[in-house]
Amino acid sequence: MGEDYQTAIGNLKKKIELIISKYEQVVSENQSLKSELSDCRNVLDNSINNIKELEEKVNRLQIAEAFKSSSQDVREAKQRIGRIVKEIDKCIALLND
Repeated sequence: MGEDYQTAIGNLKKKIELIISKYEQVVSENQSLKSELSDCRNVLDNSINNIKELEEKVNRLQIAEAFKSSSQDVREAKQRIGRIVKEIDKCIALLND
């Protein structure tokens, strides 16, 4: 009977050591995962900031492009304004008659 208790105690010690070993592995993995999560959050925050900066640049470029005009556009606009002024002059002349 003494041997049975010794064997049972030995088996119990082995199981406890195995549980402690597994616990330490889980704690270590948990710390590693927390560190990885923190790194991923930093990368995500940086990416979000980069996206915002790029969106602002795109908006500024779109606005600049909208105001940018070629010499052809300016010439056409002047011609159109000239035609409109001539039509207004004709209308005024008709009203004065």
